[in-house]
Amino acid sequence: MAFKIKKKKTSNGGNLGFEEKLWQAADKMRGHMDPAEYKHVVLGLIFLKYISDAFEERRSQLESSAKDPSSEYYVKEPEARYGIIEDRDGYLSENIFWVPKDARWSYLQANAKQPTIGKIIDDAMVVIEKENSKLKGVLPKDYARPTLDKHTLGELIDLIATIGLGDAESRSKDILGRVYEYFLGRFASAEGKGGGEFYTPQSVVKILVEMIEPYKGRVYDPCCGSGGMFVQSEKFIEAHGGRKGDISIYGQESNPTTWRLCNMNLAIRGIEGNIGSHHADTFRQDIQKDLKADFILANPPFNVSDWKGELLREDVRWRYGTPPVSNANFAWVQHFIHHLSPNGIAGFVLANGSMSSNQSGEGDIRKNIIEADLVDCMIALPGQLFYTTPIPACLWFLTRNKKNSLPAALRTAQAGKFRDRRCQTLFIDARKMGHLIDRTHRELSDEEITRIANTYHAWRGEKDAAEYKDIPGFCKSATIEEIKAHGYVLTPGRYVGAEDIEEDDEPFNEKMKRLTAKLEEEFAESVKLEALIKRNLREFGVACLCHGRQE
Repeated sequence: MAFKIKKKKTSNGGNLGFEEKLWQAADKMRGHMDPAEYKHVVLGLIFLKYISDAFEERRSQLESSAKDPSSEYYVKEPEARYGIIEDRDGYLSENIFWVPKDARWSYLQANAKQPTIGKIIDDAMVVIEKENSKLKGVLPKDYARPTLDKHTLGELIDLIATIGLGDAESRSKDILGRVYEYFLGRFASAEGKGGGEFYTPQSVVKILVEMIEPYKGRVYDPCCGSGGMFVQSEKFIEAHGGRKGDISIYGQESNPTTWRLCNMNLAIRGIEGNIGSHHADTFRQDIQKDLKADFILANPPFNVSDWKGELLREDVRWRYGTPPVSNANFAWVQHFIHHLSPNGIAGFVLANGSMSSNQSGEGDIRKNIIEADLVDCMIALPGQLFYTTPIPACLWFLTRNKKNSLPAALRTAQAGKFRDRRCQTLFIDARKMGHLIDRTHRELSDEEITRIANTYHAWRGEKDAAEYKDIPGFCKSATIEEIKAHGYVLTPGRYVGAEDIEEDDEPFNEKMKRLTAKLEEEFAESVKLEALIKRNLREFGVACLCHGRQE
């Protein structure tokens, strides 16, 4: 089913507006802790501020309602209003965490200058986990450690106090994920992380979600980071009239801090997710071993060489060839395929090299995947989309069933079947899309995301979608034979060709006369300008001599 994204001026993942304030705090703390350690310290405080802001906003709403005779919360006696305001159910019913008095941001800030502020924060984390079971074992509790300077910690609290995080508008965005993106970007070099782990910009997540349309079924991300793919999937369902419970979320994350962040991100939105009871490496400890997912959304770390591939040479997942120890790209691709259901579809980000590399057997693995008719669509992305890696990226879409049917559970939700597109692959070149949101970062607009997604929907024959047509320079439907002729390279630019140039009806001779006349006119103007400049310079020289110096 084709869809439209509402056209409104919103950001798809640009600057939040308070990055510079956080960086100022980093400067203050630079002499006291490692940048990576600072990142972890501030994320916990950001989360506390986030849930405290949301709590205080709801508290104000309840207070106003308690005074309003037309409200269901109205109570006549002023003394009884306090009971309404402090009733946990009034918060939990709105998916707002209950924050006890000694854990509220106002209390923390009031004690920010106390030497015991570290313990006060740890106690706040403990009591919040106790009062909110979804957060059990998730929040950091090491602010009282001696190595953490308490004076600087107090200054950080005062700084974060100036940042609004939990109001209704902020809660509608992936704030925690975007804060994480900011820290990864700022501290990547200090931590020695190159193109490895990074947050997926919202515009890229939107493309993935809008393309594969996860209306109902099992959604899986084996390198889920802060949970942005899950959040966007839930938003997609709600935007199309569905319910959060229509999908089941499964994920895994190897970084312990990021695993906690994902739990926080999902908990804030009331999203139930099975991402394991602890962090774990997907290749060596596949906690979703028996899962067959209807939808896979992922942004695995690019070109990872230390994935311990030498320990997994005989793994059952390597059906299309053993991935090289030096690069995990095709280990990820085959992991996705392994976990796809018979009618499943996977959309994921990879480095551009994955489309054409022939090193260490990667070309043979790609050839085998292509000949198995698993590649549904390839998209070349514009540069500068990612905050923490300059590596050019692309999007892969794989499916096990190109015939013409969907699983029964999805037919009602997606109102129809796909066409038979066996032995065909869609190529989209989006490298010219996007706009700069600052000097170094680019993002795709909602209109561009709509164009890309609707092109795919039309190509696979969705009900109510427009008729698909190849557009030179943008999209091309190619056969496996054509891909074979290109050496099994999947770079869209090889297939879409050059963009059509509009031709005019002006005869060649007349065009040459017009252009020649224009050049002569421009040359005459340049001669006049040169003469004027020389005259002014002569006059300037005379003036300087009159003042006793020559220049």
